[in-house]
Amino acid sequence: MSRHANLRRRLVLGGGAALLSLPLGAVERVLTPGQATGPFYPVTPPLHKDNDLTRVEGRSGRAAGQISDLSGRVTEVDGRPLAGVRVEIWQCDANGRYRHPRDRQGAAEDPNFQGFGHTVTDDAGRYRFRTIRPVPYPGRTPHIHASVFPGDDVPFVTQIYVAGEPLNEDDMLFRRVPEHLRPLLLAEFQPVEDPVAELAASFDFVLSPSLAGLFGPPPAA
Repeated sequence: MSRHANLRRRLVLGGGAALLSLPLGAVERVLTPGQATGPFYPVTPPLHKDNDLTRVEGRSGRAAGQISDLSGRVTEVDGRPLAGVRVEIWQCDANGRYRHPRDRQGAAEDPNFQGFGHTVTDDAGRYRFRTIRPVPYPGRTPHIHASVFPGDDVPFVTQIYVAGEPLNEDDMLFRRVPEHLRPLLLAEFQPVEDPVAELAASFDFVLSPSLAGLFGPPPAA
């Protein structure tokens, strides 16, 4: 069996018969697995909606933690870039605390971490955020929540994990993803030479308005 045929077979078995309609060349791009939104999506997103989570409007300080640039592309499964698409991310601060009233753990909140940001993809489907390398949250491996809004459809939601993080293997939500699809949710945070950012990571969203939900989301924990 050829590499393309074998991959196509795995996609159909994992994602449903709808994938049979995809062109053969498209099977090289596997849909990004979806995941649950989680309990800490902002109740009221901050008024200063931007793509730099390491600054808070009205404050001079910068967020604690390893400042990181997260960038990538949003495309259809056939490789077509999705331009003008809204992308959101949210995560806990370097202390492991979310900017959310339901997060009542004892950790102090970092007043210089915005906790939520959004941007819009350019003509090539590219996006970029400045944030921090995610840290563990009680009971969870380091992760960044992300939503993509393709047109007027229901947003595609997933979580971005850190490649090489030992806690991934014990994380309940990460382990719910079929093993052969888990690499699609990993981002490598690598050192960079930048006046501000210590690390940079790349993560691509591959989705289709009609097929984005085939691999998720799983039931909320």
